[in-house]
Amino acid sequence: MDIKRSGSQPSGKGPAEYFTGTVRIDPQFEAPAPARVVGASVTFEPGARTAWHTHPLGQTLIVTAGYGRAQRWDGPIEEIRPGDVIWFSPGEKHWHGAAATTAMTHIAIQEKLDGKTVDWMEKVSDEQYQA
Repeated sequence: MDIKRSGSQPSGKGPAEYFTGTVRIDPQFEAPAPARVVGASVTFEPGARTAWHTHPLGQTLIVTAGYGRAQRWDGPIEEIRPGDVIWFSPGEKHWHGAAATTAMTHIAIQEKLDGKTVDWMEKVSDEQYQA
């Protein structure tokens, strides 16, 4: 058994290369090999969002607070709220983040494939975000 005590893992900032706006990432867990699952709590300030990206083995988001938005490539923007659970299929190009005037926090859960959990792409433009 391994217990990660609350506050024992430092918060980090979402790198500007992969995020627009202010984003805080709080690591939650990373299972040791041969397990592959990794999880983090991610808080987006109003208007903040990820860049377009994919996950080799998919991703689950569990919205815990606030109000946000998510979109898959060529799909409509979806509003997401606390209690919503979102699944992105392996390789599905998508983004997610806060609403324009409200912060949003979610738990992000994904698995590593050959040590990698995400493939980052271009940033979401203001026009795409506001559509």
